[in-house]
Amino acid sequence: MNRREMLERAATMSLGAAALIQPERVLGQDITTLIAASAPEDSVSAILWAQKSGIFRRNGLDVQLEAQRSGSTVAAAVAGGTYQLGKASITSLIAAHLRGVPFVVIAPSSIYEASKPNTGLLVKADSLIRTAADLNGKTVAVGALNDLYAIGTRLWMDKNGGDSTTLKLIEMPLNVIPGALDGGRIDAGASDTPALQDAIDSGKARLLSHMQDAFGVNFLVTAWFTTTDFVAKNRVAVRSFVKAFRESAVYVNAHHADTVDMIAKFTAVDPSVVAKMARVTVGTKLDPKLIQPVINACAKYKAIASAFDARDLLTSDFS
Repeated sequence: MNRREMLERAATMSLGAAALIQPERVLGQDITTLIAASAPEDSVSAILWAQKSGIFRRNGLDVQLEAQRSGSTVAAAVAGGTYQLGKASITSLIAAHLRGVPFVVIAPSSIYEASKPNTGLLVKADSLIRTAADLNGKTVAVGALNDLYAIGTRLWMDKNGGDSTTLKLIEMPLNVIPGALDGGRIDAGASDTPALQDAIDSGKARLLSHMQDAFGVNFLVTAWFTTTDFVAKNRVAVRSFVKAFRESAVYVNAHHADTVDMIAKFTAVDPSVVAKMARVTVGTKLDPKLIQPVINACAKYKAIASAFDARDLLTSDFS
């Protein structure tokens, strides 16, 4: 594709994205369509419920959710105008902020709670690794070298008598980590539900730690975001999204059973597995205190050049 074709395609995409947010009239109400994207995860339950229950519709919105393979793919598509809203890990959004990407967080998504952990560091069931110090010099698989799993593992080690500088971290898709562990290719690996519980239930793996507890009793894991330009031009729509999302999040946190089938369909996970796994707590309000510890840890382990005030990521208009 030559440069002219690329420019024409980009212009077409921008016009298409602009058209998506033009309101339509339905039974006397202005309905604005927003296209959102997320990796197929449990934390989209509030979006799916707001669609099914009519919460979005009552707030003048038609929110359409598309699945993408990763948060980084979502972020690139939001930046390019393919989607108006996206969900990504807070570490990705922190890194994007320091690179000058004009993203702004508008709503929380998943909140990690130490009282209900859904991630962990696995070792083989017969492994001699029992403590943080035992992990010194070992090979540990994580989703990405600077993701929450990697940084959480380093932080947990250093807080519990280990030396994270000796770790040999390697990147690996989370869903293949239990197999790599069983095959002896790694000494330990990060995992999350439902694979975490499946690996433990198999008898082949053992939980070494809930390493992300090292960040604190709770923190923001993923968040919904858009661009600063989109917020400036669509304040009413964004405000309506935040209001509807909050109402839906309150409901789904108290009624996990009501979202089992929709999460199973969106994530392609068997409903019986979704029904028994530790479910995500969806955030209901943006709080910079739930982001600052992650920013500080990212800076400590050189995932970003320097720490900054978490409030710089947020827009105060809708929090």
